[in-house]
Amino acid sequence: MDGNKRWQDGNLQHPDRDPKRRDFVAEEQDPYGVILSCIDSRVPPELLFDTGLGDLFVMRTGGQVVGPVVTGSVEYGPMTSGTPLIVVLGHQRCGAIKAAYEAMRDGKKLPGNLQAISDALRPAYEETVKAKAKDPVDAMVRIHVKQTSADLRSNRDLSPLVKKGDLAVVSAYYSLDTGRVEVLTGAPSA
Repeated sequence: MDGNKRWQDGNLQHPDRDPKRRDFVAEEQDPYGVILSCIDSRVPPELLFDTGLGDLFVMRTGGQVVGPVVTGSVEYGPMTSGTPLIVVLGHQRCGAIKAAYEAMRDGKKLPGNLQAISDALRPAYEETVKAKAKDPVDAMVRIHVKQTSADLRSNRDLSPLVKKGDLAVVSAYYSLDTGRVEVLTGAPSA
C-alpha cells in the first residue's frame, strides 16, 4: 500500500527495476504478493503498487474472472514459496463487467468466448440485482472481487494457510480517477 500511495502522489521510486535486480532474480524468485486483476490497460499492478522485477506474481483476466488454470496460478506462490498475500483487484469502469452486466440484464449472449466471462460473473450479477445499487456496474465489480477473494480464502489448498495466518487474501478496488487502491475485505489484522 506504500507503493500505491507513491503512485497516487506521483512520488514513484521505481524499485527493483535495474540490471542489478534482474541479475539477482534471474536464478530464483520470491515475490511477496500475488495480484489477480483485470486485463484493462489502465490497471497494471506493477505500476499501481510501484513495484519492480520479482516483487509480484500477476495474473490478469477479463473482469478478474477465475477458472481452474487461473486458480492454480494464484495458488502457485503461496503453495510453493510461501507468498503471504493474494490481492483480488477490481477497478472502476470495468468494461468486462459492464458488458457482462448489460448482457445479463438484457437477456443477451456475448460473442465468442466472452460469454465464458459473463457466465463466470453470474453470481456477482445476481447479488448486484438484489442489492439494487445506484451504480450497478460499480457494485458488481466490488461484489465480484469480494466473492472471488472469499472463494480463494475457503479454497481447499489455501484455507489452511489462511487459518494459520500465513496467508491473507484481500479484495480491493482501484479508482481510475484517483489512483487509490481501497482494501474491501480480508486485510490482515497485524
